[in-house]
Amino acid sequence: MEKVTEKTASKMNGFLILFVLLILIVLDIYLLAYGIQTDNTDIFWFFIPLVLITFITLGGFMIVQPNESRVLILFGKYTGTVRQSGFWWVNPFTVKKHVSLRIRNFNSEKLKVNDLHGNPIEIASVIVWRVIDSARAIFDVQNYEQFVAIQSETAIRSLASEYPYDVSDEEKASLRGTPLEIADNLKKTLQARLEIAGVEVIESRISHLAYAQEIAQAMLRRQQAQAVIAARQKIVEGAVGMVEMALKSLSEQKIVSLDEDKKATMVNNLMVALVSETSVQPVINTGTLYQ
Repeated sequence: MEKVTEKTASKMNGFLILFVLLILIVLDIYLLAYGIQTDNTDIFWFFIPLVLITFITLGGFMIVQPNESRVLILFGKYTGTVRQSGFWWVNPFTVKKHVSLRIRNFNSEKLKVNDLHGNPIEIASVIVWRVIDSARAIFDVQNYEQFVAIQSETAIRSLASEYPYDVSDEEKASLRGTPLEIADNLKKTLQARLEIAGVEVIESRISHLAYAQEIAQAMLRRQQAQAVIAARQKIVEGAVGMVEMALKSLSEQKIVSLDEDKKATMVNNLMVALVSETSVQPVINTGTLYQ
């Protein structure tokens, strides 16, 4: 496939050509009036070509707005692109295709895909893009806007299947846990796909992420169970550290001497007090009546 690269087209100031065209119109009117008054038919040999030239010249005018471009095609050959805004005149036989260079958003539909673990999820994204090579956008793909939409949805599906929805290990990448990394990878993937169309991906990010409805309740219960287990694990780790610190302080400061049985009893009581989900009511031993 022949690749076309954007180049600058030759153009002329539209107001200058408009001034020349007005002179031609005045000259046409003068020749017509002169031929009628003098009944000179030979003057029409000059009048008719000038009229044709005038009408042909009108087809060369065009207006280019800021952040827009016109791709010029002359008899099937690409002759260049006009990016500079203003009122211009080009070869009137060229076809002028309009291409917008403005920044645009693509909001994908909610796609139902399977993540790395095979769980069905719903995902959608927002792609911010713009055309940077109008020639490639026109000639290298059939419809560059449709091409962006299809390639974006394909990239989203591919990316979602490469990562799990969520992981218990925070250091591992996941769709929910590392959104910045996912967005960066999506942008790189899209840029590689859309480069052929002369499109630049400015930003990409996930706009919607959720489990599919058929497993949403089950996955929610699993997440809650994982959260409870993780929390209890942290509580136990903290309680063990506090018991160890308490025994060490009592031993070093020689506050009380405990044998192994009393240490085990103390550890049991402290662990129950620290790990219990409800408040513990202490029982104070004040000794017996007769000692």
